[in-house]
Amino acid sequence: MEKSNRSLQTDFILLGFSDRPQLERVISVFVFICYVVTLVGNSAIIIISYLDPHLHTPMYFFLSNLSILELGYTNSIIPQMLANLWGSNKAITYAGCVLQFFFALVFAATETLLLTVMAYDRYAAVCQPLQYTVIMHPQLCQKMVMTCWLGGLGSAITVCSLIFTLPRCGHRVVDNFICETPALMKLACVNTRVIQIVILVFGVVLLLSPVSLIFISYGIIIQTVIQMQSTARWRKVLNTCGSHLTVVVLFFVPAIYMYMTPQSGISEEEGKFFTLFYTIITPSLNPLIYTLRNKDVKTAVKRILVIEMRSTKL
Repeated sequence: MEKSNRSLQTDFILLGFSDRPQLERVISVFVFICYVVTLVGNSAIIIISYLDPHLHTPMYFFLSNLSILELGYTNSIIPQMLANLWGSNKAITYAGCVLQFFFALVFAATETLLLTVMAYDRYAAVCQPLQYTVIMHPQLCQKMVMTCWLGGLGSAITVCSLIFTLPRCGHRVVDNFICETPALMKLACVNTRVIQIVILVFGVVLLLSPVSLIFISYGIIIQTVIQMQSTARWRKVLNTCGSHLTVVVLFFVPAIYMYMTPQSGISEEEGKFFTLFYTIITPSLNPLIYTLRNKDVKTAVKRILVIEMRSTKL
């Protein structure tokens, strides 16, 4: 019995909106729908980009990696979230909390860097069109993606080791849906000022610096676009760049607000809704943003379907 009690103390309780069961039921349906859209949409992008040779370009190579990140991110968070929303048991094991925190941070940190690389790719395509294939050669693209993954992994290892070595003095009630930095730091029973400074530094490196570089790239792109005399090319540039810029805004704005704003200025419920936004809504919107107005993807789907129908008839 004592052993059972000791093991129970290693669990965390994810409160969510447990004081509003009716709201949790509505949220669970919404989360499930977004989860399905995320899985189907991002998987479709990866499959289409792989099957169609016309999409074997740097842009779609990066887009496929973005979809892999979104799939990893949502799968590290949503299954546990749905289990807690659907049932009365709000517990998550210590190991489960560590793994959820670690992998979500790996994918999120890698995504900030990858979105920056994608902005550079758009800059090279628009501003250096004649040298584009030379600049963005496959080896460089692979090295860029690998650097993004290593940067995300290193950041996650550092932050995870800091957060989970904090003494909690028995506190285990996490006032959120998931194990994330702001909520876990509130469980600490020691002064966390030093760790807050470290988190702030990581926020500058992984949030403010990437978004600054992205907007600098787009500032140069806009100057180049203004000088274009071809209306068709001008529209195509705005279409592809607009999709990426929309994803950047949806991803960075809530993340910067959550991690770069003093926690005393964010209410508990506000923090929870922002968590839902950037963990649930943004990953489900990304494939829609990149495909609904993307003629290349629509054409690729038609080509694949035609080839599939011909092979079926044969």
